[in-house]
Amino acid sequence: MEAPQHQHPVPPPQAPSGDPSGGESGTGGLPDTPAEGAREVTVTVPTAEAMRALGTRLAGLLRAGDLVLLTGELGAGKTTLTRGLGEGLGVRGAVTSPTFVIARVHPSLTEGPPLVHVDAYRLGGGLEEMEDLDLDVSLPESVVVVEWGEGRVEELTEERLHVVIARTTGEGAEEGADDVRTVTFLGVGERWERADLEALG
Repeated sequence: MEAPQHQHPVPPPQAPSGDPSGGESGTGGLPDTPAEGAREVTVTVPTAEAMRALGTRLAGLLRAGDLVLLTGELGAGKTTLTRGLGEGLGVRGAVTSPTFVIARVHPSLTEGPPLVHVDAYRLGGGLEEMEDLDLDVSLPESVVVVEWGEGRVEELTEERLHVVIARTTGEGAEEGADDVRTVTFLGVGERWERADLEALG
């Protein structure tokens, strides 16, 4: 039987900071003023399976101490991307939506870093509350993926990767393109200046 991942109960949901309605910020999840040296790459993802494969490729760029902030409306594909990321990292257990828990810890099966998957939509206290979760794992030794993390957990590190997933809509969208997503990666800090984000395309 597979060992369960560490889970933490959910408090009542609260809207992400900066938008009391619970919707996306006017910047679409990217920082209002990207830091100097920030790098941005955009990838078009046609299917859910392609989103999962993108997560697997992203895992190849990640290492212990990395913080990834995922932004996108409900059903955009945040968990699908993280599922592929978990497969690429070789962690234990299926990656599922953190809707009913604050965080899950997936230990590595390959002596690599564990994956910490967090739902910051439930974190009313932001960074302080996350530090109080007692995750039984060292965040600097883990890959930390935070859904709805924009405006809440950036203080964990000055070097982070923002990932914004948006549905392809409007006049340029092709017929039957309901599953097509545009995924924008914005790397902040010296760590991401050196990373090969173009390999995600």
